[in-house]
Amino acid sequence: MSQSLHRALTILAQLGEDSKTLDQLATRLGVHKSTVLRLLQTMESERFVTHDAEHRYRLGSRLFELANRSLEGRDVRTAARPHLTALNAETGQTIHLATYESGEAIYIDKLDATQSVRMYSRIGRPAPLHCTAVGKVLVSAQPRGLWREIAEGIEYRPFTDRTIRTPEQYLTELELVAAQGFAEDHEEHESFVNCVAVPIRNGTGAVVAALSMSVPDMLLDHDQVLGLLPRVRAAADAVSTELGWSPSADRLG
Repeated sequence: MSQSLHRALTILAQLGEDSKTLDQLATRLGVHKSTVLRLLQTMESERFVTHDAEHRYRLGSRLFELANRSLEGRDVRTAARPHLTALNAETGQTIHLATYESGEAIYIDKLDATQSVRMYSRIGRPAPLHCTAVGKVLVSAQPRGLWREIAEGIEYRPFTDRTIRTPEQYLTELELVAAQGFAEDHEEHESFVNCVAVPIRNGTGAVVAALSMSVPDMLLDHDQVLGLLPRVRAAADAVSTELGWSPSADRLG
């Protein structure tokens, strides 16, 4: 990555947190103010940044346009939203939608439980591949020839006592997910939380997302969460149908 591009991206990341002065940005980048000013002037001419009368810089309208286009372009998110909403209303539980991007499972939508319990996850935040149900579904949908490479590239952070710790354990889990057509997170990412996830497919049959439901075991135990799997699968199949998938098509595996 070029130095100028890296600096420009760092500026955008900084402004994404809060507005900043020229001095603050120069300090953060560790370069002279004149260097930062030239970057800001270029970015402002393209509406990526703007500044106010007090010369504090903030993100510009061009970024919001691009962000909206990006979200609108996620056909799976648009198609899934009504079905996620219905599943959330029917079960009262936390519902997630995630996609596989650049080697990560990313949450692209979430509906919180109707009870007071809130999950750690957030839209835009990566989901650990080795201990989340959505991560397992999305990786198991990758070509089998890539499984070992992906498994060996994971940092097996032990979130709980149940977290998978090794590539071999993970590969065994992927085989199970591929065979049964769904994945579980049995208190592997967060203690006392169980989760099930299933794939969403497009018209070609490719897995384009994973839909999951997460439930604290103070509300439902592990077997009760598995009992809700047909409802989760029905919602995912409804989204897949809207994306052109045939319900008679084979599931994972």
